[in-house]
Parts: sequence; C-alpha cells; structure tokens
Amino acid sequence: MAISLQPGVNLTVIPTEKFKTIRLFFRFSTKHSKKVAAKRTLLTSLLETNSLNYPDNTKLSEKLADLYGASFGLNVGKKGNVHQVNLMMNLVNGKYIHNQEIFAEGVNFIKEILFQPNIKNNAFDFDTFQREKENLSDYLESLKEDKQTLAALRLQELYFADDIDQKTPSFGTKEDLKDLSAYDLVQTYQEMMTQDQIDIFVVGDVEEEKVRKTISTLPFTSRTFHQPDMFYQQELKAEVQEEVLYEPVIQAKLNLAYQTSIYYNDPQRFSLLVFNGLFGGFPHSKLFINVREKASLAYYASSTFDSFRGLVTVQTGIDGKNRQRLLSLIEKQLDSLKKGEFTESELQQTKVMLKNQFLLSLDSSRGLIEIAYLEQWLSKLVESEEEFEKKIMAVTKADVKKVAEDLQLQAIFTIDKEVSHE
Repeated sequence: MAISLQPGVNLTVIPTEKFKTIRLFFRFSTKHSKKVAAKRTLLTSLLETNSLNYPDNTKLSEKLADLYGASFGLNVGKKGNVHQVNLMMNLVNGKYIHNQEIFAEGVNFIKEILFQPNIKNNAFDFDTFQREKENLSDYLESLKEDKQTLAALRLQELYFADDIDQKTPSFGTKEDLKDLSAYDLVQTYQEMMTQDQIDIFVVGDVEEEKVRKTISTLPFTSRTFHQPDMFYQQELKAEVQEEVLYEPVIQAKLNLAYQTSIYYNDPQRFSLLVFNGLFGGFPHSKLFINVREKASLAYYASSTFDSFRGLVTVQTGIDGKNRQRLLSLIEKQLDSLKKGEFTESELQQTKVMLKNQFLLSLDSSRGLIEIAYLEQWLSKLVESEEEFEKKIMAVTKADVKKVAEDLQLQAIFTIDKEVSHE
C-alpha cells in the first residue's frame, strides 16, 4: 500500500526477509516524448557519475565503499506513454553488520545525488557535461553496429511511423543530443524534480514506520501530476508496412510486428502469455522448434510482446536468400496456433514455465517493485501467486486460438546484404 509523502510523491515499503540487502528504488514518471527522452537519459549519466560534493566518479565510488560496498545507478525506461527515470541503490541490512545507521546514510547519499547535483551558475559542470554527452553520443552511434538491436529499433520506427514520440526509444536519439547545452539540462533536471510523479520503493527486512520517517527527510515538494494513460493505442493499418535496409552483414535480420487488442489490464493477458510461450517465447515454441530446429531457416527465432502498446514482435536471424520461405513459415506457425494445432502436453508445459517465471520474479526485489508500481497505476489483476497460477492454468486451447486470431501483421523490417536475393 502506497503512503503519500506529498501530493505526487508516494512511498511503498515491501517488508520481506528474503533478502540480506535493502533495495531503494526511486522512479520519476512523466509523459514520454521525443523532446525529453535524450535529455533525461543524459541527465541520468550526469547524476550517476558526480555531484556537488562528489565532483568526480572516484569520490563517488569512495563514498559507496564507505557504505559497505553499496551499489547505485540510474537508467531510463518506458512503458507505453510513460517515460521513467529510475534510481536504484542496494545497501547491506544494518542488522547484519550491527550498524543501524546504514539505511539513513544511504538515504543521505541519495539526497546528495538528487538535491545537490554538480550545478554552478545555472549550468551543469561543463567538463563533466561535455564528457557524458560525448559518451552517450558514442553509445547511441554504437547501437548501429549491433544489428539485432538495430533491427528491433528500426522495426519500432516502421510500426510507429505516424507517431514521432512512440517511434523514439526511451533513451532518445543522437540527433536530439546535438544541440543540448549544460544550461538546457538544468531545466530538464528541475522539471523532473518538481513535476514528475515520484514513486519510491523500499524492499527488505525493514520496519515501515522507520523507513517512512527516514525517507520523509528528503525535501521533495508537492506537485500536481496528471497521470497520462499508460496504454498507447494505434489505428490498424490496411497495408503491411515493409522496409529493407541493405548493409554488409553476414547474418540477415527479419523482424515482424503484429498488432494485438490485448493489453496489460485485460483478463485475456493470461491467454496472451500462454500464446506467446507457444508461439516463440520458450524453447519448445513453434518458432524455435519448426523454424530454427527442424527447417534450419534461422539462427534464432523468437517472439515477445508489449502489453502497454498492443504489440507482438518476431525476431529472427537468417540467411537473406531464405527470407521469403521464412516469412511463409512464420505465417504457417501462427495459422497453426489459430487452428489449435498444439498438444495438451505443450499447453501444460507452457503454463508451468510461466508459473515458474512469475515465482522467480517474486524472488527478486526488482520483480516485487515492478508489480507494486503497476498496481499503483493500474487495477490489480492478481491478488496472490495462487491467483496468478489459477488464471494461467485456466487458459484453454480456445483462448489461445482467440489470441492468435486477434493478431494482425502490420510491419516487416529486414536487414540484408547489399544485393537483394529477391
């Protein structure tokens, strides 16, 4: 249950004896847009590497060493229409080192990072800013070298071609970094600190009231936050969008995007989970067995889904000359699921694997945090592990067929050698 510290600032304490450490997690949420993604990503790099009183990475690392080797980091993420900046810190539990002040010291460290950034005269430290900007620019450029990542990003651009925000990844683009100044980033920082919804999570063997008192010392101000609808929905296109990028690759990439009407808060999500497991999510799936193993037409073949944007994708690594045969074979696997051509044993195996995946997520502090975060934004779909198992086990062959029939192919993106084989 979330405790409101200020309007728009919530704390959730998850007491558990499963872990020897305490995990602190701060999530800043706002509406995702192209104009803020790269700025917020660069901001995480600056906050992660230095602050006013720890002006370089060495000083920062020394302080973390003083906190018994605490780990700390920031990153960005995206769920549907929502952009997220995440700050994580793992601390040893004071009970095990006979130091009850370690939690408060950890919170003070976070206070330093968030409220004392390396800003002088309304600009981030110029040398640090320039270095981190160049590092991020180099990283974004390097993504082109990882052809699997490149294919996934370009498929997203093709599928969301009419929405400039949705086709922009959570970390933004190199082009958006170009004209950014150390002054611009101060504004980005101030907007995040004063306007974003802030969800704070503390997981570990802790007492809720003590945690609340300590976290309350952080000087967050109240804010009026209008939660955007997390779910992004797109009009179905009459024609499949296709694009081929020719590059000197050894292994071609063929990625497909299907639209589904099933979202995270839909009871049919459990059927979608089972469908994806049978389609390309697990080693016994149709894409893995029939496309990769039996037909040997792909080096890898799998499927994933995004239940915040109504999207199912297929990723494959292929020999370019097999592209047309592979497209037909992938379609055949989907048709096979539409017809219910899978055994009861395969259905049960998928359900058991999904149940085990869910139980594993409950054994990680990260998994517990994600579940709690979504419960604050969306309706609670399951109350317990028993209920999750019950809903997964209740999925029938007819339910899986229904999901397969719901899928509509919308985009095909290929990376192939310079010369087309078709």
